[in-house]
Amino acid sequence: MRTTTGWLANSPTTLRRASLNRRDLRPDDLAVRIDYCGVCHSDLHALHDYDHSADAPLVPGHEFTGVVTETGPEVSAFTVGDRVAVGNIVDSCGICAMCAAGQENFCHSFPTLTYGGTDRQDGSTTLGGFSRDYVVRDTFAYRLPSGLDPAAAAPLLCAGVTVWEPLRSLGVGRGSRVAVAGLGGLGHLAVRMAVALGATTTVISRTPDKRDDARRLGAHDLVDSTDTRQMAATRDTFDVVIDTISAPHDLAPYLKLVALDGTLSLLGHLGPVTVEATDLLVGRKKLSSAGSGGRRSTAEMLQFCADNGIAADIEVLPSTQVNTALDRLRRNDVRYRFVLDMSDLD
Repeated sequence: MRTTTGWLANSPTTLRRASLNRRDLRPDDLAVRIDYCGVCHSDLHALHDYDHSADAPLVPGHEFTGVVTETGPEVSAFTVGDRVAVGNIVDSCGICAMCAAGQENFCHSFPTLTYGGTDRQDGSTTLGGFSRDYVVRDTFAYRLPSGLDPAAAAPLLCAGVTVWEPLRSLGVGRGSRVAVAGLGGLGHLAVRMAVALGATTTVISRTPDKRDDARRLGAHDLVDSTDTRQMAATRDTFDVVIDTISAPHDLAPYLKLVALDGTLSLLGHLGPVTVEATDLLVGRKKLSSAGSGGRRSTAEMLQFCADNGIAADIEVLPSTQVNTALDRLRRNDVRYRFVLDMSDLD
């Protein structure tokens, strides 16, 4: 076994510095020195739900960038010193219909998650990127394009690909009309990507003072979701509505914004929802969802972001302030993504 240092769950709200074990390299593995790791709402949910009496440890973090420090003997696509990125999936069965279609994120036997997952070979629990080093199968690491800043690119591996998937699968491009509901970690990247794809893009927010921010990101307008007149004026307007709101909410007002044969893609709140069939019937509207992305889509997204100068708006903190970052994230006190600098773990 190899050892490294990282941040281990200590309670439902805090992490503590600890020594961690990583597997020895398999023939198709990379060892990666993690330089930057994003902090995701999923990390908060994992901490909240973690059974601290269980034997399996919890180390969050599933969107990180770093440098290859060692390769297994069968690795040919990477060499020591390469800049790489790793997202929230580190393995899949590779043979089911979804994997064959390049959608490893929907693997029929469930993909192996970067943390809290089960290793497909030895059954161990995967430990995440809030650490200095990671060992990953080479096909689930991505070359980081030279045009991307490694800190600002880290959130692209979760938030970025999560919004990229529906934008691409729903055919967003020049002439499309897109609304992004919620301007947070997911939403601000959805705006940037939709604009770069050529769509006329509007932010839907209950916080009208984000108007300047929305325009800085490239949005053409902001609609105040608490203003019934503004919402009524944009009824049946948008081909695609990307809903990134993380809290439970009524979908009806957002479905009313969807144009004929358009789609509301629900990305933020993934719990139970209630929908009136008539809200879909009137206008032949569709309700969909998406999550993460396959290998092909993730690599495509990274290159698109490099080509178009897209990265996350971040606040970088030393990893010793991980508990501060988690506490502030609970209070939504960030615009728009925390990234931890792991160099202080040396």
